[in-house]
Amino acid sequence: MDIAGTKKKLQRMSKVAEQSYKKMNELLERVQGMQNDLETTSEQVDHIEHELTEQRVLLNALAEQQDIDVEELLEEADLPPHPAEEDEETDENLRKKATSRPSANEK
Repeated sequence: MDIAGTKKKLQRMSKVAEQSYKKMNELLERVQGMQNDLETTSEQVDHIEHELTEQRVLLNALAEQQDIDVEELLEEADLPPHPAEEDEETDENLRKKATSRPSANEK
């Protein structure tokens, strides 16, 4: 049996294991950082949504005092499409393209 060859293989295996361990620790730190960022972002979004709701209530009250029809005003406004509507359109387009049969969408 070749002891020198076995020794080299074990050293190489040990080195690869150490490198893998370091990379796993780096990935774990990155994931934990992303989780912290996600929690912070979620809290910020919740705060913004709360403020937006407060502002909407105040604006609706002011509009009512001034006899302004908010619904009519919004219908007449040139607003960009609602993000949820865009997502639905994108999802539908992806579903149409995600078939293995080219003729499946033609029916």
